[in-house]
Amino acid sequence: MSRLFALSNRFTLVIFCSTAFLIFSLIFATGRGNVIISFDQVFDSIFVCGSSNLDCGVKLVYQKIVWDIRIPRILMAFLTGAGLSIVGAILQSVTRNPLADPYLFGISSGAALGAVLVISTFSGVIIAGSALSITFGALVGGIFSVVLMLFLAGNASLQVDKLLLSGVAVSFMLGAFTSLVIYYSNPDTASSLLFWIMGSFSNSSWSQLTLPSITLVICLVTFLIYQRWISAIQAGDEGALTLGVPVSSLRLMMLVLSSILTAVLVSQVGGIGFVGLMIPHICRFIVGNQLYKVLLMCVVLGGSFMIWVDVFARSILDEQVLPVGIVTSALGSLFFFVILKTKSNN
Repeated sequence: MSRLFALSNRFTLVIFCSTAFLIFSLIFATGRGNVIISFDQVFDSIFVCGSSNLDCGVKLVYQKIVWDIRIPRILMAFLTGAGLSIVGAILQSVTRNPLADPYLFGISSGAALGAVLVISTFSGVIIAGSALSITFGALVGGIFSVVLMLFLAGNASLQVDKLLLSGVAVSFMLGAFTSLVIYYSNPDTASSLLFWIMGSFSNSSWSQLTLPSITLVICLVTFLIYQRWISAIQAGDEGALTLGVPVSSLRLMMLVLSSILTAVLVSQVGGIGFVGLMIPHICRFIVGNQLYKVLLMCVVLGGSFMIWVDVFARSILDEQVLPVGIVTSALGSLFFFVILKTKSNN
């Protein structure tokens, strides 16, 4: 009993410290960029002045930078990091494969293809108007990738290793189609698509935050509701079936929800890989294997990680912004090698 109480206190302490670090990350990131804003000015802009344009001791231009540019961008980075991290944790759980993530599973590639098709086809209208069409295209592409993956797995769709291999094949195939669409787009659209597909928070706005926020909350709540069944699948399909868990239906539902959340995020920020691979492993190392702890930790740690990646991406080059997908791919590939090396040694 005392051991359980100690573990509970440890998890509470970890979440508290991680949340405090997240708040620090939000405030620090708000002051970084081409225009450096001091901590005092950031604090006053957020907590004293608010989003109003009233003169309250902070330059009006700083208030506009903080509220109109920096905060929407940082919140989008947080939502993206949190969303991709919990998707990665769910995929790794329902497939029992530590290398599963939305990027390697083909979901990101499908969502990117759907969004790219919409943008390249209606470039002038869509980019200047509503982003709902891009989101719809990404949703169709993400769900199509799941359907195609299950089709390729065939009767072996319950075998998790075949699912992952099918996902990798789908990822490469849809990635090739995306490159083909970009190649045949006009030069201006192709240039925008190339930057977008590598991941960027540059064009984030308050209006774009609503759909990812709602989708993230709904998916996270659903994952937490079914976390006991998912944990049973982690122990093996046969054991889960004996406990009355509908393994096939649950796995399909988790794949669909993961594709929806990934598609919504990809439609807003482009393709960002390996976040869903790295963060769940780090979270398990910190809080253990209980799924609800991992998911909650993924929200905090994944959001913080993506905020710092964005800070690095817009600070490393003078008057230029490095696509965040380049940074995450570089880190993710190294992490991928570490996981493979660890598995080979066991």
